[in-house]
Amino acid sequence: MRPLGCLGLLAGLLGIFALMLIGQDWKGAGPANAPMTVQVPRGASLARAAQALERAGAIESATRFRVYARVFGNNAPIRAGEYQVPAHASASDVLALLQSGKVRQRFVVVPEGYPSVMVHDALLRADGLIGPVGIPAEGSVLPDSYAYERGDTRMSVVKRMQQAMKDYVAAAWKKRKPGIAVKTPEAAVALASIVEKETGKPSERRMVAAVYDNRLKQGIPLQADPTVIYPVTLGRPLGRRILRSELDAKNGYNTYAEAGLPKGPIANPGRASIDAVLNPADSPALYFVADGTGGHVFANTLAEHNANVEKWYAIRRSRGEM
Repeated sequence: MRPLGCLGLLAGLLGIFALMLIGQDWKGAGPANAPMTVQVPRGASLARAAQALERAGAIESATRFRVYARVFGNNAPIRAGEYQVPAHASASDVLALLQSGKVRQRFVVVPEGYPSVMVHDALLRADGLIGPVGIPAEGSVLPDSYAYERGDTRMSVVKRMQQAMKDYVAAAWKKRKPGIAVKTPEAAVALASIVEKETGKPSERRMVAAVYDNRLKQGIPLQADPTVIYPVTLGRPLGRRILRSELDAKNGYNTYAEAGLPKGPIANPGRASIDAVLNPADSPALYFVADGTGGHVFANTLAEHNANVEKWYAIRRSRGEM
C-alpha cells in the first residue's frame, strides 16, 4: 500500500475513534455515582449552568458540555430551578433535564386538624423556602401537601393554602344540606374544626357533626374539650388533664361555659370534616363518649349517655387509668 493511502486510512481510523470518544463523552454514563441536586439560578446562561454542573460532579467538563450542547443539542433554552440529576446521567440526559423544566418538587405537609401555629412551624422548617411569614388565621388553611421549589417564599405558599380553603369551602357550601344549624361558611369551618379534633375515625365524622348540629339547634352547650384547650395552647397538645378553672373560663372559645360556637375555628379542618358539618347524619343523638377502641358511642338521652359514661369509666379503671 502506498504511504499516502496508509496515512488516509490512519486518519480515517483516528476520525472514527474520535467520534466514538465524543459520542461516549456525550451519550455515555456520567461521573455522578449517586443522585445529586443542582441549582440553576434564574437568568443563568448555558455556560453558567455548565459550571454549576461541573462543580457538583454531574458532568466531566463544562467546556465540552457547552460545545456538545451546541453541536448535538436542540435550541430549546435551559430553565431555572433545582434539578435532581440521576446517578450516571449522561451529558445528553443532563441537558434534556435542564431543558424540560422538571424541577425537584419539595412539599409542606399540613395534616387535618393542624392548628395554625403548627402550620407556621412547618413553614419555618421547610428547606428551601425563604422570607418571613406570620401565623395564618386559624381555619384559613386547607390541610394538604403543598409543592414548592427552592427559593419560593413562605408567604406565597400560605396564599396557596388559603386560596385552596376558600375555594373548597365555597364549593362545599353550595351543596350543603337544607336546615343545618350553621348559617355561614365561616360558622361551618368553626364547627368543622371541632369535629376534626373530636374524632379520628372517618366513619364517625357525620355522627359527631349531627350531635353538635342538634345541640346548636336546641341551645345546648357543645361541651367540646378541644375548645377548652385552644385558648391555653393555641392548638398545641395540652399534655395534662384540663383544670376546673379552665372548664369555667369564659373566653369566647370555651363551649362548656358558653352555648353556641366558639368565636373562631380551633384548628384547620380537612375536607371530610367540612363535608360532615354541611351534611350531618340523620340522627337525634345529643351525646357521645369514648368506647375504648378509639371511637365513640352515641346516645339520644342523658340517661343513655350516663350509662355509656359508666362503661367508659369501667374500661379506664381496668386499664389502671383511674
